[in-house]
Amino acid sequence: SKREIKMRKLDSTKVRPLKSEQLLHIEDHDFALRPGFGGSPIPVGIDVQVESIDSISEVDMDFTMTLYLRHYWKDERLSFRSNKNKSMTFDGRLIKKIWVPDVFFVHSKRSFIHDTTVENIMLRVYPDGNVLFSLRITVSAMCFMDFSRFPLDTQNCSLELESYAYNEDDLMLYWKHGNKSLSTDEHISLSQFFIEEFSASSGLAFYSSTGWYNRLFINFALRRHIFFFVLQSYFPAMLMVMLSWVSFWIDRRAVPARVSLGITTVLTMSTIMTGVSASMPQVSYIKAVDVYLWISFLFVFLSVIEYAAVNYLTTIEERKQLKKRGKVSGMYSMDAVQAMAFDGCFHDPDMDLDLSPFPDPCEENETRTSQTNISNADTPRLKRKRSLKGNVGRIILQNNHVIDTYSRIIFPSVYIVFNFFYWGLYI
Repeated sequence: SKREIKMRKLDSTKVRPLKSEQLLHIEDHDFALRPGFGGSPIPVGIDVQVESIDSISEVDMDFTMTLYLRHYWKDERLSFRSNKNKSMTFDGRLIKKIWVPDVFFVHSKRSFIHDTTVENIMLRVYPDGNVLFSLRITVSAMCFMDFSRFPLDTQNCSLELESYAYNEDDLMLYWKHGNKSLSTDEHISLSQFFIEEFSASSGLAFYSSTGWYNRLFINFALRRHIFFFVLQSYFPAMLMVMLSWVSFWIDRRAVPARVSLGITTVLTMSTIMTGVSASMPQVSYIKAVDVYLWISFLFVFLSVIEYAAVNYLTTIEERKQLKKRGKVSGMYSMDAVQAMAFDGCFHDPDMDLDLSPFPDPCEENETRTSQTNISNADTPRLKRKRSLKGNVGRIILQNNHVIDTYSRIIFPSVYIVFNFFYWGLYI
């Protein structure tokens, strides 16, 4: 009917559109050659918008970044007539048919163009032949890190862009808007780093076989958050060092207590050091955290050596005292350490020699003749109490070796001075 014929004419989808290849005259030119081939180098402007920094790996010494990379150049072969001076926008299907800059990422390990749901590529052509080529890329590139101040360090990384085939005689890369060519998302954040700055710079790279190339740099500085490492490494190391000092207040004859405490702190420090080293690359120089952990380990180790010296000197002193007093019979010929190992109770040499013939193995009795005027009504518990009151000071002085006394002051003082210089040097 006439009505159906009229509706078909008004339906614009039935009209065959003009092909973009015909509008841009793509078939009339050889786009294997760059614009202005044989003449002056073609200027290609670049601007970058950083969407995110996905990860930074100290072990692999690299970083992963997602960004929008935009190219600007002029190709008069793509110019077209337009009454309204409007541009035309295309997707990635036209890219393979025209010339585009061959920019690549220097020191890149892996990279890809996002393709969900289609390739994230945009091509915009203006009537005068100006071209905007934009794509969304995720790239992992090397970052040459220096861990000499780890974890109190600041790392400077850069992503470098360069043309692969065209040297400076054919193509000139430059930042389109100068320092404003690099923009970042306001919400970029990292778990272990604080991003101090982003900056753009340019330079030249020389290759002996092919010549000089223009190179663009995306520079950014990363300062590491210290709080995580304080909780995981520094604070536990401090506690282990202070825990090793507890042995200075334990009786020098309590061999199992002091030895087990020393060995436990040494093994714990070894575990902390192993955990830190496992998460770091195997570098040939000393890191700041290594200095702290090794010095802390040395303090713990010296506390064990300190008790070895105390125990050795105590044994020598007791042997000298026994030689002066002469030989004694029975169980009294054993020194204090052997007696404690035998019955599990503390024995003082002077008090054990004054015990009655049948003593309680874990209690001290009164002396033989110094308290004969005490009433017969006193209980044995009261007698022991009065005897201990007069001997408390002597017991403390006798059981406190002079090395322990000095260690209680020297070890904490030196460790405090070390921490003062360490944090003052690296922060």
